[in-house]
Order: sequence, then structure tokens, then C-alpha cells
Amino acid sequence: MARRPHATSHAAAVPREHGHAALIALPLLPIAGIFSFAMLPRIHANPTLLWSFMSAGGVLLAWWVLLALSSRGRALRTQYLLRPEHYMQMVAQGAIYTYWAIYWDPIRDAAALIAAQIVFAYAFDWLLSWSRRDTTILSFGAFPIIFSTNLFLRFRDDYFALQFVLVAVAFLAKEFLRWNKDGRRVHIFNPSSFPLAVASLLLLATGTTDITWGVDIARQLFQPPHIYLFLFLISLPGQYKFGVTTMSLSAVLTTYLFGLAYFGVTGTYFFVDSYIPVAVFLGMLLLFVDPATSPRTELGRVIFGALYGASTVALYGVLTAFGAPGFYDKLLQIPILNLSIQLIDRAAGSRALAWLDPARLGRSWQPARRRLAYTSTWVVVFIVMALTQGVGDAHPGNFIPFWQQACADGRRNACRQLDVMVATACKDGSGWACNEFGLRVAVEQPPAPQVMAAAFTRACGFGSGAGCANAAAATSDIARLRDDAPNVDDYRVLLRIGKGAITDPPAGVYQRACDQGWLDGCEALAFAFKNGTPPLPRDAQRAIALLEKTCAAGNASACFNAAAMYHNGDGLPADEKRAQEYLRKACDGKFLRACDMLATASTASHD
Repeated sequence: MARRPHATSHAAAVPREHGHAALIALPLLPIAGIFSFAMLPRIHANPTLLWSFMSAGGVLLAWWVLLALSSRGRALRTQYLLRPEHYMQMVAQGAIYTYWAIYWDPIRDAAALIAAQIVFAYAFDWLLSWSRRDTTILSFGAFPIIFSTNLFLRFRDDYFALQFVLVAVAFLAKEFLRWNKDGRRVHIFNPSSFPLAVASLLLLATGTTDITWGVDIARQLFQPPHIYLFLFLISLPGQYKFGVTTMSLSAVLTTYLFGLAYFGVTGTYFFVDSYIPVAVFLGMLLLFVDPATSPRTELGRVIFGALYGASTVALYGVLTAFGAPGFYDKLLQIPILNLSIQLIDRAAGSRALAWLDPARLGRSWQPARRRLAYTSTWVVVFIVMALTQGVGDAHPGNFIPFWQQACADGRRNACRQLDVMVATACKDGSGWACNEFGLRVAVEQPPAPQVMAAAFTRACGFGSGAGCANAAAATSDIARLRDDAPNVDDYRVLLRIGKGAITDPPAGVYQRACDQGWLDGCEALAFAFKNGTPPLPRDAQRAIALLEKTCAAGNASACFNAAAMYHNGDGLPADEKRAQEYLRKACDGKFLRACDMLATASTASHD
């Protein structure tokens, strides 16, 4: 007796025929869903957003009526297709949204809008398929297209009709822009990348980026803790399963090595606050790595990834040079790369490049073993990068002290970036940052007295004593302006580096500040140890060690306080010699009280 063949999850299932009336009614389910979404308070309360939904539903319904009338007599079919590429991507991207939504409210707020796009996508896809042929596909394919698109670009509520257009472009491109590849007629472009690139070009050409969430998405993706590690882990199963590790690995390494070289030459970071911005990292893991629109050879995939990394660097440089938002750097080039895959494969198969082919290593290995080797290499590379601050939350480019020193050293673009970071912290509520911004404006040319005065006034409003004094002085003479150290409330703003609110007790805040290079924070931490501020124990040795370290870094106040501890024997043996040594260092650092004490001591000794 012959056995029935086993169906596989990725193989095309046999098309199923049902009655025409039953099948033609299928698109009415998602069409009704669009109208149902319009009744949600989140959507119904905004007339423009409501119009977007009603219009989208109306267009789909009109299309369905035309299809129902024109398809009479046709044998319509459905074909069920369960592909790992779809559901594994869906799970990974869904996990990203879930984790991100914990830390950024707009993602939770957009949940209904993203779900509505999925419903719209199914209706549009089914109507498009049956308009061109008798069979339509039932699969999870719409999920990764919509999830991926919204991870990089989403139109604001008043322009949300364009989001439905974006979804339509994705499915139209997949249906109509096709070529012959390996003897099959397949789509040319990555389904989510093509509409993203088209939208990016139009937004750049019209200067209308602000009608989207694009800039906010790129920045706020950094909010969740350990986001680089999370993205790496969540993408790893798909990287292994679909053999796309070499693309991500070469893209990441190309960008990272360029960043290292740039830092070696300039002393600053090309992407300002990181070697690889987290949104770019996400693109390298989950956006451009569609197996269907990538080279088929292993060397071709390495080249493909390297080109993506190099083009991201080039686009960021060009965009920022012209004052355009840099976040388009990971979106614009993918369709061009998709068009190049057959050329890349031919080049990869040439004799000249054969020696670079990673497939030469372990030719006898089974594909699964080779994929495991590539994935293991990627794991090692990521660990090394994480340990050396190549990726991760604690990158020096996120810290104001790094940019203060870089600005003082005259490094490339450092002062401009310091201005941006201080202004942002001022807007977020730091009185110290507002005062610092005013001080920076005071020494810049041409003068901007109104901007300076507004900064000092805002600083005073946030409780900065120096800001109040400077606002009252009404002068741009930098010699007459005051500068204070940040207080604990300032640090709660200054240390966030794109993350959520800091709720640590003061001692914990000072520890964070010291770790980021804030000398005043290290001095405050020393006092916390000296006084035993909870939850820290009283520890004079830790206190004096911190003061000495901070003094050596150039903080004259810390030198003075170290001198006081040695003079008073405060928790450690009194040592007048060391007290005088640190008092002189404090005076050399222009700490006037130390100079007065040295002068008094000298006069007393002569008497």
C-alpha cells in the first residue's frame, strides 16, 4: 500500500476550492475590520485619522464590489502556506514591540494602528491576488512586512492615510516588480524595504520628515535596557535558520571597523553617540537580510552585507552634511542592493574572488553545520564588541563629560555635539544644563544675548543658583558669570542617555555620575562614603581614594576636600604633609579658598 507523502511546513499546499460565494466573501472580514477599528476611541476622536480609516475601508470595499461582479464564473482558490521565514520573523519583531512598549508610551499608543495595517494588508493582498489570478495565498506573510515597516517609519495621525498607501506600495511592488532568478519568477525587492525607500526619497525631497515618527523611532529604540543584547538574541534563531548570518556579520564589521578608524583619526565618533546606532543595528539584523532578495552564494552574501554597511556610512555622511535627518541612512540603499544581487553573485563566483569565499572552509560540512559555524563566529564577534564598548548601553559617546573633554581638545564636531547634548538636557529639565548652555552661548560668535538670557532664566526656573545669579547679572562677560556643579536632580536628567527615569537614591545617582566621568559626581560620591549616606556604609578610605582620584583629574574642589580630610584626620590618620600637598594642588587649580589658607599659614609661620 502506497504511503501518503508528508506535507512540509514550507512547501506550497494544494490549492483548495470552495464555493465562489464563500471565497469571494473572505476579503469582507478584514474590510469590516478596518471599519471596526475606526470606531475605537483612539481613532474616532481624531477626525483626520477617522477619515483615513473610512477612506481606506471605502476603497477596499469598492474594489471588492468590482471583483465580486467581474469574477463570476471563475473557480477561485485559496492556498495555505506556512513558512518559517514568515512566522519566525513575526515572533522576533513582535518581541521587539513588546519589550519596547514597556519603556516608550507611543509604541503602546500605536498598537491599534499597527494592527489595523495588518488587517488592511490581508484585504489588499487577497483582492490584488484574485484580481490577477484565481488563487490567493493564506499565510503569515503580512505580519513581517507591517512589523518591519513600522519599526523604521510611521506617519503621524494626521497623515496616517499615507501609511495605508505605504502598505499598498509594498504589495504592489511584490506583485508587479519581478524577474527571473534561478529559473523562477520572483519579486525583486525586499517587500518592506522598497516602500520605506520610496517614502524616504519623497520625504527628503519635500522636506516633510516631521510628518512621520521616523526620527523619534530611531532615537527612542535605545530606551529599553540592554537593547543591543536583546536585538542580538531575538534575531539569532532566524540568523541561523535562514543562513543570513554572514550578511549581518559583514555589515556590522564594516561599519564598526570604519567607526574605529574614524575615532582613531578624529577622536570622536562618526555616528556621534555610538559606533553603530541601535536603529542601524536593527536594520542589519532584521531589515535587509530577506533571503528571497539577497545573493544566494555565501561570498555574495558577505559582499552584500559589506555594501550595506559601507553605504549606511556613506549615506549618513551625505545626509548630515546637507542638514537632512540621518536616520534614512539604513533605508535608501536596500532596493539598489536588491537589484544588484545577481551581479554580486556573478562577481562572487569569479576566479578573482574565489579565494575570499567562506564556503571554501569546510566544503564537506552539511549546510546546518556551516550555518552553525557562521553563527558561532557572529556570537564571538558580538561578545568582543560588547566587552569593548563597540555596542551596548554604556558607550562614551552618550556621556557629556566625554564631549566636554573632546571640545576642550578641539576635536572634530565635538563642541557642536556638546551644545546639542546640553540643550537637550536643558529642555528635559536640568537647571545645570540650561546654565551651561547659557555659558556656552556667551563665548560663541556671533553673540546671541537673547538666547543666553533665556537659558539663564530657564536655569533659574529649574532651581539653579548660578542660573539665577547669571540671569540677574544680565551680562555676557564670561568672567562675571557663575558655574555650579550639577545637583542630584540635574544628574537624574544628565545621566539618562536616552533611557528611562533614574530612580536610584542620591548615592546611587552619584555612583552613576562618577562612572560616566563627572568629576563633581565623584566628589559627591566621596562625601556619601565619608558621611555614610544610605545605602552606602561610612568608609573614609573609599572617600579619600575618590577625592584623590578626582583631584588628579583636575578637580580643585576635590583637592581641597582631600586636604581637609588629611588635616582633620577625618576617619583616617591625620597627615599634615599630605594636607599641605593637596592644599597647594587646590590653589594651583584656582580654588581661591585654598590659596587664602596657604597665604595665612605662610604669614603665621613667619610671625
